[in-house]
Amino acid sequence: MNTINQTLQYLIKAIVANPDDVVIEERVEGDQTIFEISAPKEMIGQIIGKEGKIIKSLRTILNLCYPNTRYNLEIKE
Repeated sequence: MNTINQTLQYLIKAIVANPDDVVIEERVEGDQTIFEISAPKEMIGQIIGKEGKIIKSLRTILNLCYPNTRYNLEIKE
């Protein structure tokens, strides 16, 4: 995985049942990169997880892999 975007796509598409329905858009605002994750409503629950544990784990993994990168994950329904 070369970039944070490729890593995020790999992780999220491994989690959901139908990875073709997930779209990850990247935009830069200042020194921060914002990733918008769009998926059908039933897949949003898989990405967030019970009590937000999956999305928190994704953020932890990204922080460990890319410690000097400022980013934000946004989920769009």
